[in-house]
Amino acid sequence: MDHVEEDDNFRKDEDNLEEDESPFAPLKRRISCLYNRHELLAECTAEFIGTFTMVMFGICSVSAAAIIGAQSGLWQVAVVWGFGVSLSIYATGPISGAHLNPSVSFAFALLRPRSFPFYKLGPYIAAQMLGSILAGVFNLYCFGSAIRNFETDHGITPGQPGSERSAMVFGEYFPNPARYPDSTIVSVQGALWIEAFGTGVLMFMILSMTSPTHPKIFRESGAPFFIGFTVASLISLFAPLTQAGWNPARDFGPRIVAAIAGYGKIAIPGPRNGFWIYIVGPMIGAPIGGAIRDVFLEPAITVHPSNKVTL
Repeated sequence: MDHVEEDDNFRKDEDNLEEDESPFAPLKRRISCLYNRHELLAECTAEFIGTFTMVMFGICSVSAAAIIGAQSGLWQVAVVWGFGVSLSIYATGPISGAHLNPSVSFAFALLRPRSFPFYKLGPYIAAQMLGSILAGVFNLYCFGSAIRNFETDHGITPGQPGSERSAMVFGEYFPNPARYPDSTIVSVQGALWIEAFGTGVLMFMILSMTSPTHPKIFRESGAPFFIGFTVASLISLFAPLTQAGWNPARDFGPRIVAAIAGYGKIAIPGPRNGFWIYIVGPMIGAPIGGAIRDVFLEPAITVHPSNKVTL
């Protein structure tokens, strides 16, 4: 019976791809057949690739700015981050929903359990983490020599106090080492609150931009852009304080690469043992931000049904 279903799927794939001129067409047919049998695998592959792309854009822009000086201001880095988020959503949204963020997946599992059941949460987070780790490796490969030259010029020894000034191109620190070196103007509690608040705003806007009350064409074409620039706007506001993570995978994956690359305790657990705030803060903030949107705006749509958009 399984062989019959596999043959049927294979024939459907052949029909769909009969006009495919790619030299990879036979391989694509087999992968399509695999995805038909294991839908979650297709979704996790999209989350892996999308998270890699997003984090690659982001941390490479930080490297270009903080190490090479290619960007002249924070907004330039924020805009690259925003475009990276938007482009990654456009690329993978139709397949997996483009969570690209463990805290977003966690919020969806809590707030949309039928659309995103809990059994998907672990595989999604694993795919996101793997994608972010690969992005960290890519960043190290591309900018490794420039980082070493920067450290030599500034008397920085990887793994020693002060090396967060270069390690910041992987993981995040509070306050931003490029802005406030050797400073404690942001407390651990303050950094936790900022990370929770920023992620809450992001989740609020994700649910708002993807609400069925918007026309379908906006949800598919406009929402990714505005979600990306929500991230860019939040970075422009809060990056001087915490580097504006809003995403446990974005921080922890590259941070693992930094720890292996020689930054040791500067990477994990980080100065003041603060690496955990970039995990806990977003995981707290995203469900709260999403719940605020559901509790206070969804009832307004019910009360004023004439405001709904007919799709």
